[in-house]
Amino acid sequence: MNTCTHLLRGSLLLATLMLTQASLAADGQPPLDAGLTPICAERAGNADGSIPAWQGGLGKGHFTAAANGTPTDPFANEQPLFTITAANLAQYRDRVSPGMAAMLERYPETFYLPVYPSHRTVAVSEETAAAAARNLAEAHLVNDGNGLAGFEGAVAFPEPKNGLEVIWKHITRPREGSFRLTTDSVAPERNGDFSVVTTEQRFTQRDEIKDYQPGDDPEVLFYYSHRITAPARKAGEVVLVHETVDQVSEPRRSWVYSAGQRRVRRAPDMAYDAAGPATAGLRTADSRDMFNGAPDRYDWTLVGKRELYIPYNSYRLASPEWSYEELAKAGHINPEATRYELHRVWVVEATLKPGKRHIYSKRRYFIDEDTWAIVEADHYDSRGELWRVGESHGYFHPGVQAQLTAMEVFYDLQSGRYIASGMTNEQSEPYDFDYQATASDYSPGALRSAGLR
Repeated sequence: MNTCTHLLRGSLLLATLMLTQASLAADGQPPLDAGLTPICAERAGNADGSIPAWQGGLGKGHFTAAANGTPTDPFANEQPLFTITAANLAQYRDRVSPGMAAMLERYPETFYLPVYPSHRTVAVSEETAAAAARNLAEAHLVNDGNGLAGFEGAVAFPEPKNGLEVIWKHITRPREGSFRLTTDSVAPERNGDFSVVTTEQRFTQRDEIKDYQPGDDPEVLFYYSHRITAPARKAGEVVLVHETVDQVSEPRRSWVYSAGQRRVRRAPDMAYDAAGPATAGLRTADSRDMFNGAPDRYDWTLVGKRELYIPYNSYRLASPEWSYEELAKAGHINPEATRYELHRVWVVEATLKPGKRHIYSKRRYFIDEDTWAIVEADHYDSRGELWRVGESHGYFHPGVQAQLTAMEVFYDLQSGRYIASGMTNEQSEPYDFDYQATASDYSPGALRSAGLR
């Protein structure tokens, strides 16, 4: 039995006894075992100390709110250790993803990576530790890896043994169980001109539904809907998704309400390489959240682990002190607002299966070990050339003890355009973490009334 197995089984016992165990830490975290975190990241730092040891992450006491309720930057006084540019890329290339290297070479005068001290801010709740322990024993892949069985809560595969299990760990990673969110997206033209698309989103995990009973709708992982509220020409379009556990045997259930047609229709093609709604054709449906949906069109290979400079602790990028005019520049977002840190990532490569169709022939993902979220994604065209580069700029919200996204960006190296989504800088109250929903709130019958509001 390896260290992580010992740790997770210990976490399950701790979760059972947590109400009476005096050894719980002050912020509610269970005692840490040596070696690995409760979701099996390496607890130790690296050899030279540039990646620190994990000390439990930020507790709720670290939360202070900015004007719009997003967390203030706990590292606001830090300065970059150094900056990676096209001119010095050779010195750092072994710690830069191919996609970021390509961006530096495509925009040598304006794009750069400011590298800051590394901080392991992500905490693990008792509930997540218990779920990971339970799933270690119970969760397993079915239908050639296209679905899950025996899974509950979060972290399907605490100890991933192959590339497909790592991807499922990303899909089932810990996140806030139910919330309402208003975000903005922009897709600048090559000259930098852009318009803002505003979307109201709702997300609820299956077991967070108010009237949920064990066994209800077991095919569903979570429920999601969004409604476009601006600009006026797009306002009123509503999308509803019941994300299924196995999208090959039980395809994603999705519906669209069109304000122009005033009717609800099924949208079975909202998957794979279909263009995502309001993305200007710059992001595929299965690239939302960096990767989502059915994995059946690819062979998945676990390449290994490496240390990489990745976007991290992106509090500044979410700050209401930055306007979209300041953030959205021609070719790429303003690098002055970004933050990169050295962290360990798991590398997974997806290669299109013979006879399968997708606009990407190969995809390479870089998954942060503390969050199990994909933070960098390289996408290759049918000729095998690097085409699009995705980045997720995230931060840990101490107040709700969840990893959130400041901005998700997809760069098209060929067209020189990009889409940046998930922005909240100009929203006065972007998050509602008290949101609760019933199953009927995510029914097709609720779509039309949502579009008419």
